[in-house]
Amino acid sequence: PVLLEQVHGSIEFSHVSFSKLDPGATVPYEILKDISFSVEEGKSLGIMGATGAGKSSIIHLLQRFYDTTEGSVSIDHVNVKDLSLKQLRSSISLVMQDVFLFSDTIMENVKLGKRERIDSLAVIRASRDAQAADFIEQMDKQYDTVIGERGVGLSGGQKQRISIARALSKKNPILVLDDSTSALDMETEQLIQDTLRRLEHTTKIIIAHRISSVMHADEIIVLENGSIKERGTHETLMAAKGLYYQTYAAQYQANEQERGDSCAH
Repeated sequence: PVLLEQVHGSIEFSHVSFSKLDPGATVPYEILKDISFSVEEGKSLGIMGATGAGKSSIIHLLQRFYDTTEGSVSIDHVNVKDLSLKQLRSSISLVMQDVFLFSDTIMENVKLGKRERIDSLAVIRASRDAQAADFIEQMDKQYDTVIGERGVGLSGGQKQRISIARALSKKNPILVLDDSTSALDMETEQLIQDTLRRLEHTTKIIIAHRISSVMHADEIIVLENGSIKERGTHETLMAAKGLYYQTYAAQYQANEQERGDSCAH
């Protein structure tokens, strides 16, 4: 395999299609069709789309859990098929919607994967950036608090913030957030967005259902049935009054409704 001296984190998908054969099926079904985009080092890409549109499949191809049926995926202009799996996957920090925490201390959960190289100061710094420090430091044993398997005893939002701290502490060149702020309130999410914008040399891919999660990205792509339906910045997509605009209007209306209901109570 090709071994890069240093991974900078530029990503390119060139005419990528991906089909999968289900057990018992005779014909593969197409998940992604002719997907092309590039993200320069330090820039951010937002990916939106309904459930089943192919958002997570893009990440699976980037990490080579699957290989493309057609087209190519490259990091720093090298096809991921030519890179060693170890270098490829250790260059990407992934935060999933479904967080897995082990029955261990918060400190060890954040260090996970690079225990020897991450000191307690880096854990505290990452926890602050992930807006997790407030609730951790209120616990009796703080970072030495043992949490249950899968994070028993923590709220969904707390688990997500520990998972984001885990990703930030690694300082990997590529950071992928796969619907990983869905359990957070808008205010906390915005503070995490501010942190992401300060990561100048980290390439960021943000997959989300909420417009607020992707609106500050350098480019946003909207997937529909495995194809790119719309692409652009928040401003250009709003002006186009297409699918993105309709999503924004629906979410904005729901937020206003929620606000109105809470004021009434």
